[in-house]
Amino acid sequence: MAENSGRGGNDSDDAYIIEDTEGSVEEIEREMRETAEEAAADPVPDAAPDASAAAPAEAADDFKNRYIRAVADFENFRKRTEREKADFFRYAVANVIKDMLPVLDNFDRALDHAEEGDEFHKGVLLIYKQLYDVLQKHGLKPIEESGVVFDPNIHEAVVREETDSVPTQTVVAVLQKGYFLHDRLLRPALVKVAVGGPDRNVSS
Repeated sequence: MAENSGRGGNDSDDAYIIEDTEGSVEEIEREMRETAEEAAADPVPDAAPDASAAAPAEAADDFKNRYIRAVADFENFRKRTEREKADFFRYAVANVIKDMLPVLDNFDRALDHAEEGDEFHKGVLLIYKQLYDVLQKHGLKPIEESGVVFDPNIHEAVVREETDSVPTQTVVAVLQKGYFLHDRLLRPALVKVAVGGPDRNVSS
């Protein structure tokens, strides 16, 4: 039986607290049953032979408190497991989608070099849109906006352009799109950044 030394109370109370050891749900349920059986077999661990008549009632309250703690610990474990399971399914396709990003890049290049309106352009655009819609359905979001402030968390500056037409550290062009999967960064955007212009006004 794992003891939870981080809780308050005496040692006998701690003996019946279920510690979140990151085991399976089945293991936690089995430990809860063992805890209940142990507490029932030894309702008053520290009681002297000549305990007062109030001892049975105190023992019942003690057992109830221990059981409530065990149930609360299990509930916390269950919620954590559900969060981890939800995150797993939410991001399970991350590696597959990341491997497909170069395919999207090639579609972007093909569309940029095809003459807009001809049959080839229409066909490539249709296939691209079908693929992109599927990936968006699974949480893919592009980083493709220019004219924004350079953010090292989502941008990677590969070209710097001297200009005073825009404030310094402005993204003036996206050379390769970046992507999020839901709220996680899959790949930063490769960008061209303006330098040498006026500083941006930073509000206090």
